Amino acid sequence: MKICIVKLSALGDIVHAMVVLQFLKEKIPNSQIDWIVEEGFKSILENSPHIDNILTVNLKSLKSNKLNIFKEFKQLKKYSQNNYDLLIDAQGLLKSAIASKIIGAKKIIGFSKESIRERLASSFYDETVSIGYEKNVIERNIKVICSALNVNVDRQDILNKDAFLYSSHHEKNNTDIIFVVGASRENKIYPKEKFLELALELKAYKIEVIWASKFEKDVALFLEENAENVKVCDKMSLDALKNKIKNTKLVIGGDTGPTHMAWGLNVASIAIFGNTPEYRNTYITEINQVVKSNSKVNPLKIDKNDFSIGDIEVKEIVDLADELLSKV
Repeated sequence: MKICIVKLSALGDIVHAMVVLQFLKEKIPNSQIDWIVEEGFKSILENSPHIDNILTVNLKSLKSNKLNIFKEFKQLKKYSQNNYDLLIDAQGLLKSAIASKIIGAKKIIGFSKESIRERLASSFYDETVSIGYEKNVIERNIKVICSALNVNVDRQDILNKDAFLYSSHHEKNNTDIIFVVGASRENKIYPKEKFLELALELKAYKIEVIWASKFEKDVALFLEENAENVKVCDKMSLDALKNKIKNTKLVIGGDTGPTHMAWGLNVASIAIFGNTPEYRNTYITEINQVVKSNSKVNPLKIDKNDFSIGDIEVKEIVDLADELLSKV
């Protein structure tokens, strides 16, 4: 069977969908699994033994240059020549649904209109799968993909998963903790002053700060200048980041891609939640824990003015970090 999964972005969302691949390859070993992804996130999928072909698009470029639509249409039509038996749109956006329709397959599966925010997307599918938008994103991905293939994956399977992010880098490091200091939105970021307090409280551990933007680098330098146990990482590719996280003991950061990568690598993590729902956006395990503000979050209507992440006490994170580090 030739299967195509469409999950374009973003980093954490792709990680949350990738977990299903190991179960598909186990239950349908002779299947071909291709994945459609935005070019910028290609390397998070690379080196996976569970993916046969990674096919890229650059639909994000259409925001700045509408004329790129012709180039992207041509690319999608090229992928349509692969003659897929089944295509699954695990993104649930109008753009991913249109892309899925252009690529085509004997059957196209996606979320029902009640299960997604861009309801029109469901009209592009041959069959739809219903699961509440407010439900856990990992379970949503598994249901839309596995329902189409009659593969059963339950909660215990997810908890017992194998690590599934693979890097071509194999360097070792002796870092105890990685700080993830950035996020896609300002109100998902834990304040740098509290990260500093956290570093000082965790002075017995070696801490490295990863960064990808100027803002994140500035925060990293601030922490390095004010805490002797903190070091700023070199800027690195997603492929190198997979290896960096794999070889650390604990990752601490907000509701963002690199923090979720720790879950995908079976590495201990503390995810800090403010205005986003922890029960929806991550999977809590013995080693993957969360701290959250007292804010009441509606996943159907995220409050952009909610900066309650800054109210979370450092001591709560320190105590949890000590507990997790005692297990590794």
